[in-house]
Amino acid sequence: MKIAFIGDIVGSPGRDMLKIYLRRLREEEGIDFVIANYENASHGFGLTAKNCGELFTYGVDVMTGGNHSWDKKDILPLFETHEVLRPHNYPEEVAGTGCRVYDVAGERLAVLNLMGHYGMPYADNVFRCARKSVKCLREDGVENIFIDFHATATSEKRAMMMLLEGEASAIIGTHTHISSDDFQIVQGTAYLSDIGLTGCRDNVIGMDKKVPLTQFLTGMKGHFDVPKKCKKILQIAIMEISCGSCRSAYKLKIFDDNRVIKTDAWVED
Repeated sequence: MKIAFIGDIVGSPGRDMLKIYLRRLREEEGIDFVIANYENASHGFGLTAKNCGELFTYGVDVMTGGNHSWDKKDILPLFETHEVLRPHNYPEEVAGTGCRVYDVAGERLAVLNLMGHYGMPYADNVFRCARKSVKCLREDGVENIFIDFHATATSEKRAMMMLLEGEASAIIGTHTHISSDDFQIVQGTAYLSDIGLTGCRDNVIGMDKKVPLTQFLTGMKGHFDVPKKCKKILQIAIMEISCGSCRSAYKLKIFDDNRVIKTDAWVED
């Protein structure tokens, strides 16, 4: 199977990039299944029901979340009616789930959404949750396991890879909105610390620069806003997975001026 992942869609600029490019990418790259992180998709914070339906029409199959999953209250029924996940290590009493299994290209694929600890809301131990969830999936015969690890600290993300290398098919980080340059395949596990945002590329983490600059210069906080006009980017990781292992992987950076930069994941011996 060939799966793709898009992280941190930020506001209407990010949604616009999916509208323009995703259907074409699915066809040109032979993608069977698309996972996308929604947690900044609506005005930069959370997901509305309207934007949820919109993103599915663009070619997304399932969406993952993070610390902003709860920012729009109309998300609660979406957990039951749509393929919308939230971090799995929230307590069991919280609405929704962070793990579902899908039939893709004749194989089963689990999508597991996790959230780190540093700078994040309170949640259960993510490493114990990840280890237990992956173990249960494999015992149930699900070999292909994709993880969106929504976390701030690269040390947490790297540690997750060391914990699950050879057990998960792919571990891709989200949350910082800044793409990292460590895409690799280790013991059949694809790993990338952060895929980076899809949205505005000429501001601060996809947001208008005015408030962040004021905060850094004066210490005075304000509300971050998504710019109405900006230069845009779509960042997508594409992975070929079978029998639990990632065989090959690459990342595309697609700019709104139609430039495309491709980066292949390197394979560790």
